[in-house]
Amino acid sequence: MDEKHAPVCDFLHVHEDAVQQVLAELPDEERLYDLAELFRMFGDTTRIRILYLLFESELCVCDLAKLLGVTQSAVSHQLRALKDAKLVRFRRAGKTVFYTLDDDHVRSILALGMEHIMEK
Repeated sequence: MDEKHAPVCDFLHVHEDAVQQVLAELPDEERLYDLAELFRMFGDTTRIRILYLLFESELCVCDLAKLLGVTQSAVSHQLRALKDAKLVRFRRAGKTVFYTLDDDHVRSILALGMEHIMEK
């Protein structure tokens, strides 16, 4: 087979039972959009670095900026996106705001992603 071309069916034969089964299980477009938006959050190295730092410890913006070597403004911008995506949450302690991963689902996504790339 020529590696430049994807395999195609030699003749048109739709497997209606398989198609119907897949359609029955397929989430609606809004859910798929939300899922795509969630995974988009993992498409930025700075956001991934923030998530991995928070995987290890609860940290404030100042801590994150120092660890990442970027401005507090840049960290705040990324944290806002991560918070909107429900990947991080915060708590106030006086004037300081501490961030942490939102829940164990985020921890699992990061762990599974790392496991996947380490297998290769």
